[in-house]
Amino acid sequence: MRSKMQVTSWLLIALAAVSLAPSFAQTRTDAKNQQAPPELALTYSYLRSNAPPGGCGCFSLNGGSATLALPVRSSALAIAGEVTSTTASGISANRYDLAITIYSAGVRYSPPLRSARWQPFGQMLVGVAHSEGRLIHAQLGDGIFGANAFAASIGGGLDLRIRRHFSVRPIQAEYLATTFNNDSNNHQNILKIDAGVVFRFDAR
Repeated sequence: MRSKMQVTSWLLIALAAVSLAPSFAQTRTDAKNQQAPPELALTYSYLRSNAPPGGCGCFSLNGGSATLALPVRSSALAIAGEVTSTTASGISANRYDLAITIYSAGVRYSPPLRSARWQPFGQMLVGVAHSEGRLIHAQLGDGIFGANAFAASIGGGLDLRIRRHFSVRPIQAEYLATTFNNDSNNHQNILKIDAGVVFRFDAR
């Protein structure tokens, strides 16, 4: 039940973002500044996490992300907020389960290629990661099933414009670092891969 709640949390936030985004689009009153419209991306997320130093048994998590990007004065820069929720099961020979939810925000840069169908972007986000499950209980003990840690990511992606208000994101790749307690160096190096769709809320 707990894992299902983690997986659906990003969907609830995405629905809230959909309802708020049109109000942000109304602020685009001056077309001459060519400010990009707010956008909402809904993506499938794949995480590949490493084991502690000297260990083995890296494992994968699957889930989804919702990302809201709001332009700041120019078409190239935006403030981005993201929620990612992923789960894994059958970890190690003990068959542990794990759920990780990441709340982060930061800056995104998108080169202003107005006439191109392909739009690359790069971003850097920082925030908080929350984990829970039997793997956390096994590591921390004493009835503790959840933990919080610092999280930071850097990377980029590529969007393919299908319509004025709709794009497909075939790839987004990022390096994600977290600082969960692992009885070793308390540091995890994670590969994060996303793919999905992007909705733009243009007032024009």
